[in-house]
Amino acid sequence: MVDPSRKDARARFWDRYIQALRKQGVKPPFDRWHVRRAEEFIKAHPDQRLRELGPDGVQSYLRRKGHAGNLKAWQFQQVVRAIQTLYSTANIAWAARFDWQYWMDAARTLEPEHVSTARDTPAPTPVRLAERVADTRLAHVVHAHPALFEAFSETVTSRGLAISTEKTYLAWTCRFIVFLQSKPVESADEADVQQFLSQLVTQRNVAASTQSQALNALVFFFRYVLQRPLGELQAIERSKRPRRLPVVLSRNEVKALLSEMHGVHHLLASLLYGSGMRVMEALRLRVKDIDFERRAITVRSGKGDKDRVVPLPESTIAPLQNHLRQVKAIHEGDLADGYGEASLPHALARKYRNAGKEWHWQYVFPSARVAVDPRSGAIRRHHLHETAVQRAVKRAVRASRIPKQASCHTLRHSFATHLLERGQDIRTVQELLGHADVSTTMIYTHVMSKGGVPAASPLDGL
Repeated sequence: MVDPSRKDARARFWDRYIQALRKQGVKPPFDRWHVRRAEEFIKAHPDQRLRELGPDGVQSYLRRKGHAGNLKAWQFQQVVRAIQTLYSTANIAWAARFDWQYWMDAARTLEPEHVSTARDTPAPTPVRLAERVADTRLAHVVHAHPALFEAFSETVTSRGLAISTEKTYLAWTCRFIVFLQSKPVESADEADVQQFLSQLVTQRNVAASTQSQALNALVFFFRYVLQRPLGELQAIERSKRPRRLPVVLSRNEVKALLSEMHGVHHLLASLLYGSGMRVMEALRLRVKDIDFERRAITVRSGKGDKDRVVPLPESTIAPLQNHLRQVKAIHEGDLADGYGEASLPHALARKYRNAGKEWHWQYVFPSARVAVDPRSGAIRRHHLHETAVQRAVKRAVRASRIPKQASCHTLRHSFATHLLERGQDIRTVQELLGHADVSTTMIYTHVMSKGGVPAASPLDGL
């Protein structure tokens, strides 16, 4: 027979638990689902009291939950919130330091059309290609020209274009076909391209970079899809919109932003600022790309499919090593459960069939959940979704009250600007950023303070 006093204590505990959920904005009937998730966690550890079950036990449980293919991202987040609230209601000290936010944000897996996975599948059919058009109003153009866009799809795949480039070129090609109206695409010529590019300026007032992007897309389309390279384009109305300077944070603002971040998100943001990597470059890092002895990170297949070496900040070494120990524990648990295989580039996957299970091929920042690989159907743990760190940076910007439109890419801008202010030569900064042309890097010379000190105002001399 259950002691009535213990029964009352349990009831009071769950009442406090539900009150804590309500403060987080969890309303009925979802509060009862959280109770159910918390009870499942407790029942999964029958031989341990809650206070005896430490962070390793929680992480192991969440890892196993991440294997459940029937759980959607929001349901996994519900599990995380349920366990977090369970520990906070029980006033267990270490739970306040546990990186719950990482597990919440890491619940999202990569969709089949994600830039990291889209190239793992064969060239898309026109129907699937239409789904890649960012502006859904243009999808009908793909459906109306199936043969043309089948050739487009095979061409971009065979030439190895990045999925982001494919989507950009696809959208501009569709807009050009709409511009042609009833004129057959096959009979389009330089005059049509000139008129199209000019009306982007005269009617839509696009920036010079946008006009150049459209031109590049049509040059590709004519040369490789229609197999009719464009001749000279003479009378194009050029955009006169000035190029905007990038947003750059001061050193104090970077410190304030990082102070509002914790755990994996703090580590990622520190690497973005400390190395100048793009967010996707950081998320795609494998264990083998980190060289602790040389204090260097090798960025593989960056923009333009180029590799480069960037600095590994000294201050990130200890937290990164500690993070990798946790990632290795997750990987070893995956292997024990029959998973643990990372996706590999096509040629390597064919040549070394079991290489994907080796530790050095694992992602440095893995997702909290496994997902089905679109190429083979195998269950794999891919890298963290970029929205996780993007949201974390946005939260930190708001919390630190920085009055700027800052994002993950702002940390890269700040990296370049601060290096130049410290006297680093422009060519070195160009190499670190992976810019093909030094003129792209030169933009940072316009936002830096000369010699690190702004010019004195004549007003101050009065």
